[in-house]
Amino acid sequence: MAGKSKRALNVFGIAVIIAAIIALIVVGTLLWSMWNRTGPTPPGEPTGPQAAGCPDVQVLSFPGTWESSATDSPENPAFNPRSLMLQVTNPLKKRFAPARADVWTVNYAAQFHNPIAVPPDGQMTYQASRQQGTDRAIAKMKAVTATCPRTGFVLVGFSQGATIAGNITAQIGAGKGPIVAQRLLGVGLISDSRRVQGQGRAIGVDPEGEGVEVTFSGFNFSGVDLQGKRDGGFGSVNDKVVTICGSNDPICNQPKGGLLGLATGLPQVISTITQNSHAAYGTTANWSLDGKTATQWMTGWAAGVIDKAPKTT
Repeated sequence: MAGKSKRALNVFGIAVIIAAIIALIVVGTLLWSMWNRTGPTPPGEPTGPQAAGCPDVQVLSFPGTWESSATDSPENPAFNPRSLMLQVTNPLKKRFAPARADVWTVNYAAQFHNPIAVPPDGQMTYQASRQQGTDRAIAKMKAVTATCPRTGFVLVGFSQGATIAGNITAQIGAGKGPIVAQRLLGVGLISDSRRVQGQGRAIGVDPEGEGVEVTFSGFNFSGVDLQGKRDGGFGSVNDKVVTICGSNDPICNQPKGGLLGLATGLPQVISTITQNSHAAYGTTANWSLDGKTATQWMTGWAAGVIDKAPKTT
């Protein structure tokens, strides 16, 4: 009997050891799986807790030239009540609570100094204005991400504002932006001066021309700095970008292969900004799709992107 008891204890001990080994294997496998899934953190995944009051979506609006000022309120812009982008952001504010989508308008000079104006026009140069808008937008995006790592971003812009938004988008698509690509939900550009066919998704007409900065690439005189096309386009976020360009808008639809001379080119660049066809996107005079103006279409598109965005809390 004693021998049988001893053998039973040995069998039991072996069973316990086997069970312990199996448990270690299972636990180790789970830990390995969890480490692979959450550590290191995959790009774009939140790395910290979402602070109270963070929106699900942060909308950044980039007004066009002469439609904003450096001292305007980002929350309630009032510098130019006729700003085209207000036709997009005001409806979004009415539709969504701030907790779902917070709308922030980039307050920058939005000017374009004419260096041959007599007397001097006193405007900030295009180069400086563009940089100010870029810096303020990037600072805002970084600040939001620091406390709201799960918040997604939607960028919308017109004219000079579209150029700035597009430049930041290209940085994000190249992995060099203020946020990772996964945090960018959508980008809507109206009259991008660096527009190139095939970069982003053209909505409605897709004119054969190109942005004025592409046609006259390399022109640089007294703060009028035209940067050419975006090398690499929008990179990994290309499918998140929609672009609108009217056929009669010389800012985004210049004939290809233009030759810019100092005497004739600069006045042309200045004059295109003030042409009515460039500022008509709030009507169907320059662009329309299914009876909608560009701003109406952009509002509906942005609302759809926000509707699909995941909740962050």
